[in-house]
Amino acid sequence: MSATDDIVIDLQNPEYYINRELSHLQFNIRVLEQALDETHPLLERLFFLCIFSSNLDEFFEVRVAGLKQQLAFGRETAGADGLHAGQVLKEINNICTNTLERQYDILNDVIFPALAKENIRFLRRATWTDEQQVWVRDFFDNDVLPICSPIGLDPSHPFPRLVNKSLNFIVSLEGKDAFGRETGLALIPAPRSLSRIIRLPDELCEDGDNFVFLSSIIHQFADELFPGMTIKGCYQFRVTRNADLEIDHDDTVDLASALEDELHSRNFGEEMRLEVADNCPPELVEFLLTKFDLKQSDCYQVNGPVNLGRMMEVVGQIDRPDLRYPPFTPGLPKHLSFKKSIFEAIREKDTLLMHPFESFTPVVDMLREAAKDPSVLAIKQTLYRTGAKSEIVNALVDAARSGKEVTVVIELRARFDEEENLYLANRLQEAGAVVVYGVVGYKTHAKMMLIVRKEQGILRRYVHLGTGNYHAGNARMYTDYSFLTADDSIGEDVHKVFQQLTGMGKALRIKKLFHAPFTLHKKILELIDRERVNAEEGKPAYIRVKANGLTEIKVIRALYKASQAGVQIDLIIRGMCCLRPGIPGVSENIRVRSIVGRFLEHTRVYSFCNNGKDEFYAASADWMERNLLNRVETCFPIEGNKLRSRMKEEFECYLMDNSQAWDLDSDGHYIQAQPQKNEETGEIEIIRAQQILLEKLAAAN
Repeated sequence: MSATDDIVIDLQNPEYYINRELSHLQFNIRVLEQALDETHPLLERLFFLCIFSSNLDEFFEVRVAGLKQQLAFGRETAGADGLHAGQVLKEINNICTNTLERQYDILNDVIFPALAKENIRFLRRATWTDEQQVWVRDFFDNDVLPICSPIGLDPSHPFPRLVNKSLNFIVSLEGKDAFGRETGLALIPAPRSLSRIIRLPDELCEDGDNFVFLSSIIHQFADELFPGMTIKGCYQFRVTRNADLEIDHDDTVDLASALEDELHSRNFGEEMRLEVADNCPPELVEFLLTKFDLKQSDCYQVNGPVNLGRMMEVVGQIDRPDLRYPPFTPGLPKHLSFKKSIFEAIREKDTLLMHPFESFTPVVDMLREAAKDPSVLAIKQTLYRTGAKSEIVNALVDAARSGKEVTVVIELRARFDEEENLYLANRLQEAGAVVVYGVVGYKTHAKMMLIVRKEQGILRRYVHLGTGNYHAGNARMYTDYSFLTADDSIGEDVHKVFQQLTGMGKALRIKKLFHAPFTLHKKILELIDRERVNAEEGKPAYIRVKANGLTEIKVIRALYKASQAGVQIDLIIRGMCCLRPGIPGVSENIRVRSIVGRFLEHTRVYSFCNNGKDEFYAASADWMERNLLNRVETCFPIEGNKLRSRMKEEFECYLMDNSQAWDLDSDGHYIQAQPQKNEETGEIEIIRAQQILLEKLAAAN
């Protein structure tokens, strides 16, 4: 026995955990790094840079807002990592200051020059030709000036409450206005109805695509808004607000009405962050910070447009397929291609689809056929994020209008999709569907569809279960699994889960599914512990998990114990991960990696050795507190040797990725994997999991 065998390791030691908010921020930085990856087409690199901005906006709107509320209400309890909210906010400021400087360096020094070489230009005011000046002046006179409302700041014009993330300008003035006032300061809110990037007519430019920023136009002609006065300076800024809706479930009688009331206030929540041009004088920055009740640490001065996320719109305006990913046709399994009825195909065998490599169409077709099929009696469906122009919703509306029993559980509180979901709920109700909003206090995040069909006098259930949302657009951009089955036990289980969501009563016993908040957390801990026991008994043992987040402390400690027993653990965690791998005596048998590529990794897959009898599960739930303890989630087994073998191969493909994978070390840093030489050929071998799956699944079917 070695000396270390007698050491008792305290798994509550904060050094063994990574702060969840800082881990989340690291994921956003990995997204930003894609803007420098020349294996991505150029316009996709611009898109990644914009996605980083959009992600960072939400980070401040939700994550930073939550930390600040902890401070404000005296709930500054340290997490498992030992950090208090104030410490985390300080570290966030340090990271964001450096990362935003890097983002604008990438934009100005890398992306813009590369676009210019492809004749895609964002023209600065100093480069406008005389003809362009005339056109821009006309645009300002005809499109901007009539709807622009400058605000002089004085006792009768107090500082307004500006809309969340809106583009604004602070202007320093000299002189007196028509009423003899001499205030010195004014604001120009940029009209929200106007695009932030304007395309110049081709006849006024060199070959290619030429754009000007709305901010440049307002800068150029700001003096027209203050006749008779002299503009000493004009500087763009925007403020980010708390956008996380708060509903008091104890006092809420009608969730939809309460949510509608809250949506009106989202644009005017408490201020979280100020972004301002880096040439703005210190006294004006201080003035804005005072008006927004923010500290200097809440201010980020940037060298370029303050609303980079809005540059996303320009990608769709440029017709350069050579600078985008090539289009592809998702695959379709043969047994779904040649059957007259999708119900016949599902009865024949269970079907597993991996999106976006395989088509989402069978899921939509299943619902469309059910809407028209006179043998279908009832349809039950959950909707979380679906889309305003959803074919899924169209089919549900058709089914309800044709007299079928249609029940839809809509999660109104799907963050930033609340308004759209309210609209969908009203539309479905008008069609005659029964619409419920899940369970108060628990978001319904499960992805389930249940179709009841009468066949030869007997009722048969057909089920779709998924790891992703019923959103056809997302199914082209996110990796997710869809599972189609007519298994009697699973059908009965899904029926019981719907009963719990729409009715009232005790938790019902179900056979094959695990579901949160009742059995899933407990079952995960049991499965992990089973692998630990098997390893201690000398039996084969492994755990493999693919998810978007790993933050639940009991699960992490169970993984640590399994690692200590010798269980080999591979975790592919896209975003937040609070577990530290590679710590001697604690987690040296755990490997953590994150895949960031063309598609957003979104699948949730759990795999356990089970003494050589591999078990595979797919789920709607990540291994996070909110999913396992505070949401309605489903986890379903993938049975049958072919399907299990397929899922194992696809998982191993991600483990082999050496180009778009980032490996987490014990210090909490992510290091991008590097292609290595093939020992036989001596050539660099590049392995991209997403590309391999695209070639295999989209082309082979």
